Amino acid sequence: MSLAAARPLISVYNEKNERNGTLTVCLPAVFKAPVRPDIVSFIHNEIAKNKRQPYCVNVDAGHQTSAESWGTGRAVARIPRVRGGGTHRSGQGAFGNMCRGGRMFAPTKTWRRWHRRVNVAQKRYAMCSAIAATGVPALVMAKGHVIDGISEVPFVVSDNVQGLQKTKQAVEFLRRNKAWADVAKVYATRRMRAGKGKLRNRRRVQKLGPLVIYDQDQGLTKAFRNIPGVDTMQVDALNLLKLAPGGHLGRFCIWTASAFKKLDTLYGTWKKPSGAKSNWNLPMPKMANTDLSKLLKSEEIRKVLRAPNRKIVKAKKTKANPLKNIRALLKLNPYAAVTKKQAALTQEKNVRDKAAKKTGKAAADPMAKRNAAVAKSGKKSKK
Repeated sequence: MSLAAARPLISVYNEKNERNGTLTVCLPAVFKAPVRPDIVSFIHNEIAKNKRQPYCVNVDAGHQTSAESWGTGRAVARIPRVRGGGTHRSGQGAFGNMCRGGRMFAPTKTWRRWHRRVNVAQKRYAMCSAIAATGVPALVMAKGHVIDGISEVPFVVSDNVQGLQKTKQAVEFLRRNKAWADVAKVYATRRMRAGKGKLRNRRRVQKLGPLVIYDQDQGLTKAFRNIPGVDTMQVDALNLLKLAPGGHLGRFCIWTASAFKKLDTLYGTWKKPSGAKSNWNLPMPKMANTDLSKLLKSEEIRKVLRAPNRKIVKAKKTKANPLKNIRALLKLNPYAAVTKKQAALTQEKNVRDKAAKKTGKAAADPMAKRNAAVAKSGKKSKK
C-alpha cells in the first residue's frame, strides 16, 4: 500500500509554489491500491507490442537466380549451384542461408502474431498499481527522478496551470516548483543512440522527466510539449506506457487539482464502484499491513503460538555396511563366521606349507591334537 495513505489530505500549490492553507484535496483511494510490479511489467510488455508495424524481407530475396544441384558423384556438396560458365558466379552455391547471396534462414513474414489481446481487468489492475506507485517517494527516487526540492508526493498544483499558453511560462512554473531539477537531468542525459537506430530517425536518446496530468487542456499541452522529457496526459485517458515507462513503477507526476479529484470517480473507492468503468472497483490488497517483522513480534500473534520445542533430537544412526561391519554381516548371515574362520585356517595352512617347502622339513600342524581328539570321539560314538 502507498505510503501516501498516511496523509489523507494533500496540499495544493499554485504556480508560484505557494501553499494555500485552506485548499486541500482528499487522497484518492486508488493511491491505497496494492503496488504489483509483476503485473505492471507484464501488462506493459503486452501493451507495447500493439504499436508494432509488420515487417519482413522480400519473398524473392536470395532466389532470383537460376540454380540447380549437381547431385551426387562429383565430390561436392549437394547445394544448388548457379548454372552457366565464363564467370566466377557459375558453379557457386545459391539459395541456402549458408551461401553468399542466398536467402536468410526462416525468412520473416508479415503474418507473424504481432499484437496481443490484453485482459481488461488486468490492464485496470496495472493502472491502479502504477498510480499508487507515483505516490511513494522511495519508488519515484528509485526510478531516477530528482525530487529533492519537491514539497509533497503526490504533487498537486492548482488548475491555473491548465491555462499556461507559452513554453516560457511552463519553464518558469517548473523552476518555481523545484521540478526543473528533473528536467535538467534530462538535458544532461541526452546522448547518441548505440546501434542502427541512428540511421532510422532516432539518433538521440534521453531520460524521462515529469508527467503533467490535467483535466481540461486550456493551452497546457502546447506550453509543455517543447520541453525535453516532459509529457502531458489527460486524466480520462491515462496510459500505462507513460505512467510506468519500461514497465518500471514510480514516474514523477504533477497533478492538477481537478484531475486529482477525478480519480475517485474513475477508479472507485472500495465503498463505491467506478463511475466510468463498468463492473470495476479497486483491487483488494493481499495484506492489510505489510510490515511483516512488526506482525511477527506483535503480542496478539505471539500469545497464540505454541512454545518452541527445544528438545534436541539426535539424528538416526546410519545403517552399517555389512561388507565392512562384521556384526551387521552376522545379523544377515550367521554362517559367515564359519566361512571366515575356515578361510583364515586355510590361509595359515598355506603359509605353513610354503615355509616347510623352503626348509625341507614337514611343518607341524597346530590343529593335529584337535583333529585326533575329534577322530577318537567319532570312533567311540560308532561303537
